[in-house]
Amino acid sequence: MANQTGRGVSTSRREARRKTLGESPQREPIPDKLYFRIGEVARLTKIQPYILRYWESEFPVLQPKKSGTGQRLYRKRDIEVVLKIKQLLYDRRYTIAGARRRLQDEVEPVGLLQQIQRIREGLEALGVLLDRS
Repeated sequence: MANQTGRGVSTSRREARRKTLGESPQREPIPDKLYFRIGEVARLTKIQPYILRYWESEFPVLQPKKSGTGQRLYRKRDIEVVLKIKQLLYDRRYTIAGARRRLQDEVEPVGLLQQIQRIREGLEALGVLLDRS
């Protein structure tokens, strides 16, 4: 059977992705290790290593350590961040900038800075009171 383009029956990547978006495939559990190399992370997350390296440049939250030989060493927390980025970009269709803002808000909520400022002001006022006595 041929489709309208005459190329035969084939499923595009986009169509294949649409089919899998509705399903929540079982992901492989993250092993209990201290560090993972980029190839292991790629296998666990089903993200190509070149994409992982690109995401490091786009998402400040994702900064794996490097060994003495320059190999990337991801921690379990880093893998969870990769999975969160993957969910935001592929499942929820965020742009890279939108996903970056969303992750940054989760790490450092806006209200947190205001709370820190109020605490600082309170401590400074307390310091002034202590200096007077």
